[in-house]
Amino acid sequence: MDPGADLRSLLTSRYPLLIVEARDEPRFLILLRAAADAVNAPTWTWSATRGLNRMGFQAQYDTVDPNKALAFVQTLTDPGVFVFEDGQRLFADPIFLRRVKEIAQAARQGQTLVVTGSGHTVPDDLSDLALPWIEPTPSPTELEGVVQGVLNDLTAGGVKVNVSPDDLQKIVEAVRGMSTGEAERLIRRAATDGTLDGSDVEGIRRDRAETEAESGSLEIVDTEGTIGQVGGMDHLKEWLATRAKAMSPGAEAFGIDPPRGILLTGVPGCGKSMMAKAVAKSWNMPLALLDPARLFGSYVGESEGRLAKALDQADAMAPVVLWIDEIEKGFAQGGESDGGVAQRMLGTFLRWMQERTSAVFLVATSNDVSHLPPEFLRKGRFDEIFFVDLPGPGEREAIFSTHLTQRHRDPSKFDLKALAAASDGFSGAEIEAAVVGALYRAFAANSDVTTDSIVAELKGTVPLSRSRAEDIAALRLWATTRAVPA
Repeated sequence: MDPGADLRSLLTSRYPLLIVEARDEPRFLILLRAAADAVNAPTWTWSATRGLNRMGFQAQYDTVDPNKALAFVQTLTDPGVFVFEDGQRLFADPIFLRRVKEIAQAARQGQTLVVTGSGHTVPDDLSDLALPWIEPTPSPTELEGVVQGVLNDLTAGGVKVNVSPDDLQKIVEAVRGMSTGEAERLIRRAATDGTLDGSDVEGIRRDRAETEAESGSLEIVDTEGTIGQVGGMDHLKEWLATRAKAMSPGAEAFGIDPPRGILLTGVPGCGKSMMAKAVAKSWNMPLALLDPARLFGSYVGESEGRLAKALDQADAMAPVVLWIDEIEKGFAQGGESDGGVAQRMLGTFLRWMQERTSAVFLVATSNDVSHLPPEFLRKGRFDEIFFVDLPGPGEREAIFSTHLTQRHRDPSKFDLKALAAASDGFSGAEIEAAVVGALYRAFAANSDVTTDSIVAELKGTVPLSRSRAEDIAALRLWATTRAVPA
């Protein structure tokens, strides 16, 4: 959506009152002034420090008081757009609220009153008069212009900027979904050492992740490893390879929509989270983690607001892989003991899953699908539900080889077939733990790890497939008719 075009449409349609959530106030004012100019309406702005003033003129005398400013607006008959910055907090004043209502009811031709703030909730007294509007986050094209402008400014300021066109796109990708001001601050922070180049992209992503974590919304996750480096899951890999191209711009012209997402369920420790990271890496897309535990707040409406903000942000970052780990912890079946919060959040999330048009590829993982509501599992929510089972003998050999290589050991010096046989029933995570445990013992004994030492570690471990055999059997039974083998 073009926010400028949307604002022009609203002004042309003569909406008398807009309640605006201005996430980036300077940008919003620029967009609004451009829209007002397009319909030949002057822009007036009010703030608690300056009072009311028309763009290009001095402030109107004695209008710092918001009620006096509104009283002045009521005397005007000419077209105009009147912006009350941070005015939403003033709705607590019954006189201010009444004056806003009277101006909106008058609905003079060519006049629109705009009240900005950090939210877009319409007071009950204005529900029939006001239109809530949320300032959209910048498009990739707009962000690219912002990033290029910052780079030009840094160069002019003496910073050594060595950013290739490919690096530029990576920076744009790293700040996608942020306001222009937030993006500019992150880039400038990366250049505080006097240089800015492609190596700073990861730092920008890391700083953003910290910022998002503090705000309790999405977290940008670093991705390592490709789909080919994940052991097993051949059917899932083939499915992903087929749909990877559908994320390209030519897919829509061909008549197909981008893939919507997958649910990975199965035995814990078998690579579901690893696959989520590998998809983002292989598709050259950012990976945004939505942690369900961060969504819940103590105040009425806070949890729903956090979820809505996170989903809006995911849409703005598209194309992106949205990863929800252990989704059952955020949207489990339950009663009304929480006042209906979980049900409302579930409804919000299901609507987003069904109606979104952005290129957000959802990868949800679950260790216990029995706790998920039936609405989650019906056709259309996910493109496919995959069951990730314990690795077979060949897959276990590959997993041992991977972990030995990662720890500076030559897999050819180990009997991988013997290790695979000894680890029957072990998950990938349990195999990794056995390798790590053998390394610790070898280091403590001033020796090196061997096939026998790893086998000994395996023999001293009770895998989940034996300690929770009934649960694993129930999972497999569920998957026989409800999921596709990964």
